[in-house]
Amino acid sequence: MSNQRALTRFAMPVVAMLAAAALAGCGKQSSVDPELTATLIQPVARLVVQTVKVTPGKRTGTEIYTALCASCHDAGLVGAPKTGDAAAWAPRLALGFDGLTASAIAGKNLMPPRGGGGDLTDTEVKRAVAHLANLAGAKFTEPPIED
Repeated sequence: MSNQRALTRFAMPVVAMLAAAALAGCGKQSSVDPELTATLIQPVARLVVQTVKVTPGKRTGTEIYTALCASCHDAGLVGAPKTGDAAAWAPRLALGFDGLTASAIAGKNLMPPRGGGGDLTDTEVKRAVAHLANLAGAKFTEPPIED
């Protein structure tokens, strides 16, 4: 029993010294430079958000369709006629360009007015209508962008 007691008396100070040495490093500033770390991870963790402001009245039918209309019409969500589906678009095309444009400006069923693009001008809505209807076989002329 005395050998075990002697070993314990020897081990206790050694363990205490190791613990003290390990804790001595606590609270010290890391030797890693945070600016360098940020620079090194930047290609993976960098996010750049840019806002592109388009002057109302200058957007094409394709741009408006891609930004607003495609989200529902490409998949036929919430009853929207699918892009390019001539059969689904036939009764709508029968309204003519002006009738179809009026529906798009006012909103139709679950489609909000102006397709959700509150800043769209009437001419831009006409461009989007012409673009989308032409994908289903219409022959509407998209109003030109004036300088």
